[in-house]
Amino acid sequence: MLAGALAAAATAAPSTDPGIDDTTILLGATATLSEPQSAAVVRGASAYFRYVNARGGVNGRTISYKVADDAADPDQAVQETLRLVDEDGVFAIVNTAGIEQNIATRPYLNAAKVPQLFVGSGATTFGSDYRRYPWTIGFQPSHRAEGWIYGSYLARSRPGAKIAVLYQDDVAGTDLLAGLKQGLARSKARVVDAEPVEATAPDDAQLARLKASGADVLALFVPPEQVAQSHLLANRLGWRPLIVANSASRVEGVVSTAFLKDPADPVWRDDAAMKLYRSIMSKYAAGANAKDVNFVHGMAVAYETVKVLKAAGETPTRAAVVAQTRKLNDASNPFLLPGIAIKTTATDHFPIEQALLQRWS
Repeated sequence: MLAGALAAAATAAPSTDPGIDDTTILLGATATLSEPQSAAVVRGASAYFRYVNARGGVNGRTISYKVADDAADPDQAVQETLRLVDEDGVFAIVNTAGIEQNIATRPYLNAAKVPQLFVGSGATTFGSDYRRYPWTIGFQPSHRAEGWIYGSYLARSRPGAKIAVLYQDDVAGTDLLAGLKQGLARSKARVVDAEPVEATAPDDAQLARLKASGADVLALFVPPEQVAQSHLLANRLGWRPLIVANSASRVEGVVSTAFLKDPADPVWRDDAAMKLYRSIMSKYAAGANAKDVNFVHGMAVAYETVKVLKAAGETPTRAAVVAQTRKLNDASNPFLLPGIAIKTTATDHFPIEQALLQRWS
């Protein structure tokens, strides 16, 4: 009778997924470690996980976060992700940076039913294609949502605006352009010219054509260094349009968006979350540039990951974690700007759909 009872108890005991045991939860990611922005995001997440571990971890388990270098190569991202899942046995992939890298690894992770959590990209596909890829979810506002914000802002503030667009000829650039046009719908403001950037930098001829369109607004949906170059080229041509640029850009006079608290902004000097952020950075990321907002991004993702793991139960399963991502409702993330909440539903897989407009000076 005792042997039978023991056998029944063993049968009833919940089995655990790979990457989790009584003491540890193993998470993985890939990043371009030679690229400062990508490295900062994963290092910020790692620092926050270590902070949580020092305070008891998640339901008594510490988080181990293993990051592999993908060298900005989608093929290498696939190989490193395979290694993390098949050899290291990670519980989930969290906070991998890059559009192409995440698109390349998404089919495998969904087929293997490994959560691909809080993707480090604003590509709209990571929220819109949830039916095909239910184990994947993004984090930051989508590029299409960001473009929509600029469009609706211009429709309200400059209802007769003529807008010229310089956009990167990739997923991000086309998403931003599509969102901009959606935001302009039913207004008299319109896009009068759009030039794709296929080379490494915009050229004088492209800016000259955009100026010749008669536009009084220039939308720059290109990488930050190209925003600065385009700004200089426009000035050289004697063109002084209002400039809107995607959120990674920081150029004087440019209107952009933000959803994270910026540690370089003095307005947050005495903010409790930023005090915590600086304390975590000094202890767990010593020597790093604490004024880099990309570290804040990593901590915001790590904060939400910890909440999801806790909500998934005493012994989380991969399926339970994914189920939690479909019902997020969190206004407590301390690293986000006030008023910005994280919300999802079974049919809305875009965690953050708000941003603050700002003008750089």
